[in-house]
Amino acid sequence: MSEAQISACPACLAAPAAGSAAGARDIQDARIVLSLPTAHCAACISAVERALNKVDAVHSARVNLTLKRALIEADESVTPDDMIKVLEGIGYEAYELDAGAISATQTDRNGRAILTRIAVSGFAMMNVMLLSVAVWSGATDATRDMFHWISATIALPAVAYAAQPFFKSAWSALRVRRLNMDVPISLAIILAVGMSIYETAQSGAHAYFDAALSLTFFLLAGRYLDYRTRSVARSAAEELAALEVPRATLVDGTVRPISEIAKGDLVRVVPGARVPVDGVVTDGASELDRSLLTGESLPVAVGPDTVVSAGEVNLTGVLSVRVTAAGVDSSLHRMADLVAMAETSRNRYTSLADRAAQVYAPLVHILAFVAFAGWTWATGDVRLALNIAVAVLIITCPCALGLAVPAVTTAASGRLFRAGMLIKSATAIERLAEVDTVVFDKTGTLTTGRPELSNLTAIEPRARGIAMALAAGSAHPLSAAIYEACRKADVIPAKLSAMTEIPGHGVEAVFDGKPVRLGRATWIGAQPLPQTATYLQVGDGATVAFAFVDHLRDGAAQAVEALKAQGKEVILLSGDAPAAVAEIAERIGIDAWEAECLPEGKAQRVGELTRMGRKVLMVGDGLNDTAALAGAHVSISPASALEATRVVSDIVLLGNSLAPLGEAAQVAKSATRRIKENFAIAAGYNMIAVPLALAGFATPLAAALAMSFSSITVSLNALRLRARKKVT
Repeated sequence: MSEAQISACPACLAAPAAGSAAGARDIQDARIVLSLPTAHCAACISAVERALNKVDAVHSARVNLTLKRALIEADESVTPDDMIKVLEGIGYEAYELDAGAISATQTDRNGRAILTRIAVSGFAMMNVMLLSVAVWSGATDATRDMFHWISATIALPAVAYAAQPFFKSAWSALRVRRLNMDVPISLAIILAVGMSIYETAQSGAHAYFDAALSLTFFLLAGRYLDYRTRSVARSAAEELAALEVPRATLVDGTVRPISEIAKGDLVRVVPGARVPVDGVVTDGASELDRSLLTGESLPVAVGPDTVVSAGEVNLTGVLSVRVTAAGVDSSLHRMADLVAMAETSRNRYTSLADRAAQVYAPLVHILAFVAFAGWTWATGDVRLALNIAVAVLIITCPCALGLAVPAVTTAASGRLFRAGMLIKSATAIERLAEVDTVVFDKTGTLTTGRPELSNLTAIEPRARGIAMALAAGSAHPLSAAIYEACRKADVIPAKLSAMTEIPGHGVEAVFDGKPVRLGRATWIGAQPLPQTATYLQVGDGATVAFAFVDHLRDGAAQAVEALKAQGKEVILLSGDAPAAVAEIAERIGIDAWEAECLPEGKAQRVGELTRMGRKVLMVGDGLNDTAALAGAHVSISPASALEATRVVSDIVLLGNSLAPLGEAAQVAKSATRRIKENFAIAAGYNMIAVPLALAGFATPLAAALAMSFSSITVSLNALRLRARKKVT
C-alpha cells in the first residue's frame, strides 16, 4: 500500500531531507498540513505524538513545537479529519492547512550560509596572521615574498567566497545609483586585497591580506547577529491563505479541490468542520464559532438564508451552503490580501542604522578620495597615496556602525527572551521604543477566551447532574464548560433518555419521565441574565441559570497599568458584543474601547491612528487581528495564537502572562539609548582615527586593528544592556 504524508509541520516540509522524502513518494499522495495552536511545551509534544502513533494506519508522527505543527506519515486511507479528531480527543485544537500555499523558507539556509562564511574567513584570517608573524619577525626578500604569496593563495578564495553578501548588496545599490553601508565595506575589502597583491608582485615590505580577512570576519559576525533577530522569512499572508480549506464536499457527496468550486454550487458542511467557502445557508440549522474571524466569544445560531464565511467552524448541525465566493474570492483570502498590503507598508520602516548609512557612506568615499588626491598632489607618489586611501577606507569602514544595532538588539532579545518574549523582527525593538499608543484585542488576548462556569456551587445537586448529562451531548463551548466544571466537582451525571440536540437552540432529553432542556433563554422561555449564561428547565419547573465568566489572562491588568504609567494611551478593540467588551474594559482599567469591530474595522482603526501620527503597538491573537497586527508600527501576539497571527507579529509572548509587556517597552527604550551610544562611540573613534589616517600615520594593517578595537567596544557597550538588573 502506498503511503501518504500528512503534515502539521511546514518546517519539516521546508527541510531538505523532508523535501527529498516527499519527492520520493507518489505525487498523487496527500500532503496535508495541520496547525496545533494550543501546543506549548514538551509535554504537549509527547502527548500529541503518543496519541497519533497509537492510530494503526499511522507509521510515524513528529511535532515541531517552534512552528506548532507535526509531521505524520500514514497510509493513504488516513484523512486530515481523522487526525484532527484524534487530537481533539486529547484536548488539542487542530486546523488543516493547505501545504501548497506555504512557501518553503530560505531563512535557515541563509543562516547556515553566513555561519559557513564566518568559519571560512575566520580560519583563513588565523592562518594568514600566523604567516604574518614571520614577516613581522624580520623575514626579508624571497622568504617574505613567499609568505606573502602563500597568504594571497589563502586570502583570495576566502575573501571571494566569504565577502559575497557585501559584494552583492553593494552591486545592487550601485546599479540603481544608490549608496549603502556595503559599498564602502566592499570597496575597503577589494582595495585591501588589490593593494596587497600589488605590493606582493612588487616585492613590497607590506601586504594587508590579514586586514581584508579581519574586515570580512568582523562584518560577517555583525551580519549574523542581525540575522539572529529576524523571524522565519515567511509571509503572514501566505500563512493566512494556507488556512483556507483545500477541499469541499458537495451535497451529492463529491469531494472537489476548492479551486474547482464554482459560484452557485451547493456545499455540505458537517459538524466540527470549517466552512470552506463564502455562501448562504439553504438548508439546516446549527451554530457557528466565528471567534477566529470576528473575535466573537460565543457561537451564533444560523439557519436558512444566513450568510456564512470561509474559516468559520460549524459546531452542531449539518448545513447546506450555496456558494457565493470560493478560493481567491473568499473573505478569508481577502483578509490575506489586507495582511499582504499591511506588511508591505510596515516594511518601509527605516532603521537607525539605515538612516546613519545615508550620511555615513558618502562621507567615507569623499574622505578616501580626498586622501588619495591630496597625497598624490603633494608627493607625486601614487603608491603611497593609494596606501593612505586604503587605510582611510579601512579605518572608517562601518564595522562598528554595522555592529552597533545588531549587538544591542541581540542583547535586548536575550534579555526579553528570559522574560518570556521572543523578538522576531530585526527592527522590532527600535519600533517598540517609539510606541505611544497600545491597542489590545479582547478574546484570547486580554482574556483566556474560554468561558468558565461561575455559579456551580449555588445550583442544587439534582440540577447539576441533569445539566452535566445534557452538556455531554453537545459540542457547544458553554456545554463543554458545564461538563468540565461538573467533572472537576465530582458531580454524578443523571441518567437520561431520548437525548437530542436542536441546532441553534440547545439539548433536550427525558429524565424520570419529564422533558429536560439545556440551551438558550429564548428557547427555554427564561428571563436572560445581563451576563453570558445558558439555562436548564426540568419539566414545567423554574429555569436554572448557569452563568459564565471569561477570566482575564494572567498579568493583563499589570501590563495595562505599566503601559499607562509610561504615558501610553491604551485602547481596546474587539469583535465581541458591547456588554462583554465594556465589562472587561472596566475590570482592567481601559477607558477607550470599541465593540463589534470586524477585521477590516480593526485594520482601519489602526490605520487612522497611524495617519494621526501615532506609533501603534497592536496586541492580538486571532485571524480577525491579523491585518491590524500587520499594519501596526509594531505587533505582539501570545504563543497560543494561530500560526498566521504569530508569523505576522514582531514579538511573541512565550508564556501565558501579559506582564512582560511593560518591561519590553522599557527595555526597548534602553536599547535605543545603547544604539545611539554606540553610534557616538563609532563617531568618536572616527574623529580620532580618521585624522591620523589622513596624515599618513596609519598603515592599512594598523587601521584594521583600530577598526577591530572599535567593534569590540560597541559590543561590550551592548552587553551592558544584558547585564543590568534594572532597566534604565
